[in-house]
Amino acid sequence: MQYGTIQNHSTRPRPESGLAPDLAPFVPHLPGEPIGNRVEDPGVPGASPSRTAGPESAGPTFAAIDFETANYGRDSACSVGVVIVRDGSLVQSVHRLIRPPSSRFAFTWLHGIDWEQVADAPPFGTVWEEIEPLLEGVDLLAAHNAKFDRGVLAACVRRHGRPDPGRRFVCSMGVARKVWNFYPTTLSAVLRPPRHPLNHHDALSDAEACARILLAASADGWRPPGGEARTQPAPDRA
Repeated sequence: MQYGTIQNHSTRPRPESGLAPDLAPFVPHLPGEPIGNRVEDPGVPGASPSRTAGPESAGPTFAAIDFETANYGRDSACSVGVVIVRDGSLVQSVHRLIRPPSSRFAFTWLHGIDWEQVADAPPFGTVWEEIEPLLEGVDLLAAHNAKFDRGVLAACVRRHGRPDPGRRFVCSMGVARKVWNFYPTTLSAVLRPPRHPLNHHDALSDAEACARILLAASADGWRPPGGEARTQPAPDRA
C-alpha cells in the first residue's frame, strides 16, 4: 500500500492552466501562481480576478499545512498535507498517511481514514523527517484554523522527540476575515465553487485551499505579519 506522495512541481511539465498535472483535477491552477505576467482568478469571492505580476511583486514564500487526527488527542495525527509555495509559485506538495499512537479512531466519519488504512503506515517521527528538509528556507507555516494544526504539530513533535520546528504560523481563516471581511470563513465558504472544488478534510486538498487563500490575499495587498506563537493550546477541530 502507498502511504503518500511527494511531488516536485517546479520540475514537472505543466498544462496550459499553469498547474502541475497531478493537481489539475482539483483546480484549473493555483491562484497567485504566475501565468505569463498575470495572476488569474483566485477562486475567492471578493478577491481581485486578475492583476499584473511584475518583478517587484514577487509573491510570498510559505508552507501551507493541514493535519487530520484519529481522535481528540492532539498527538493522534493520521494524515498530513503540505503545499510549499516559494515567491508566489507552488513548488512541492506532500501527502502522507501517519500511524497514530493509538488504534482508537473517533473521526473516521469526518475524513474517511480508519486504523486499517494506517496500521502499517510510518509514525509521525518518520514522516516529519521526510517533510522537514522540504521546509528549508521557509519560516512561515500557514493553516486554516491554524490554532488546531499548530497544536497538533506541537503535540506530535513533543511525543516523538523531534526538535521544535521554530516557525511562525499564520491563519488563512483570519486573513480572509481581514482582507475581504469574510464570514463565515470555513474553507467551503471562502473558496468559489465549482471552479475550485474542495475535498474537505482531505489533508492535501485542505492545504491547497489554504495556499490559494493566502495567494489571493497577497494579490490583494496582504503581507505576512509577525505570525502567531506555535505553542498555544489548540481548540477543537472545526
